[in-house]
Parts: sequence; C-alpha cells; structure tokens
Amino acid sequence: MAVAYVALGSNLGDRLRLLREAVVRLGDYGTVEALSEVYETDPVGVTDQPTFLNAVLRLRTDLPPPDLLTSMLNMEAALGRVRPYVQAPRTLDLDLLFYDDLTLETAELILPHPRLHERAFVLVPLADIAPDLLHPTLGVRVRKLLSALGDPPGVRTGVRVFRGGLRA
Repeated sequence: MAVAYVALGSNLGDRLRLLREAVVRLGDYGTVEALSEVYETDPVGVTDQPTFLNAVLRLRTDLPPPDLLTSMLNMEAALGRVRPYVQAPRTLDLDLLFYDDLTLETAELILPHPRLHERAFVLVPLADIAPDLLHPTLGVRVRKLLSALGDPPGVRTGVRVFRGGLRA
C-alpha cells in the first residue's frame, strides 16, 4: 500500500461539513491515518472570494495515483464543485500532494504537487501531521519548507476552527 497526502479546502457552503464529508469519503479509498487541524485561510490568486477552511490528511491506499486523482475529482463534483474559471470559489478542493516518494509528470497529474512548497495554507496543516516528510525533488523536509515562508501569510495559526481535526 502507498501513502498519499491530500490537501482539503472549502470556501463555499457549509465548509466544515464538506471537509468532514470528504474525509469520510476518502476513507473509502483506503485508510485515513492522520488528519491535521483545520485552519481558516485567505484565498490566494483570486482574492475577491470567501476565506477557506484547509486541512491535510495522510491516506494509506492501494489506488494508483491516476485512479486516486480521478476519484478525488469525482468527489469534488459530487459535493457541488463547479469550475467556471481557474481559482473560482469552491465547495471542495482536493489536491494530491505526495504519493510515497513518487515523482510523476503527466498532462493530468504532477507529483509532488508543483506549488505546495509555496503555499502556507498547505504547509501549515501538512506540518501538523508530517513535519519530517522529505520532499522527494527538493530534498527538504516539510518543517524546513514551512520555516522558509517565515510568518505564514494568510493562515490564521491562532484560529483553529475545530481542534482535533475533522472527526465528529
């Protein structure tokens, strides 16, 4: 079985309920082994939209990366995500960050996620559950990637909206 790290985000609808539902559904694809705190974060890129709730989980799975990605995209659609334009507000956003130490680049999927090292809204929750995880192409641990950002912009680290992750 492989270990995958998945970022979860939501800025439309009942954000916390949608993240909880995504965690449950991701459990259908394997075993959710760890779950970060949930953080409220500012949008990046298109900033004229509601704030996000973000988290990261570790999933042990037998699904190969393309199948896991397809399942995640289907889940986003089933939970109401539409894509009218790039970085539009969304009910659910799932990103496959890492899949073991695999590096992969296809038209549909790049592993590790190509911008995760630039995104505080990913690195802060990822550091909750995997601070010593080594980025396979950068050769740097998650905690070091996070510290390189300095004070994480747009992530309210003092405001964890649901302590203990997303478990009910």
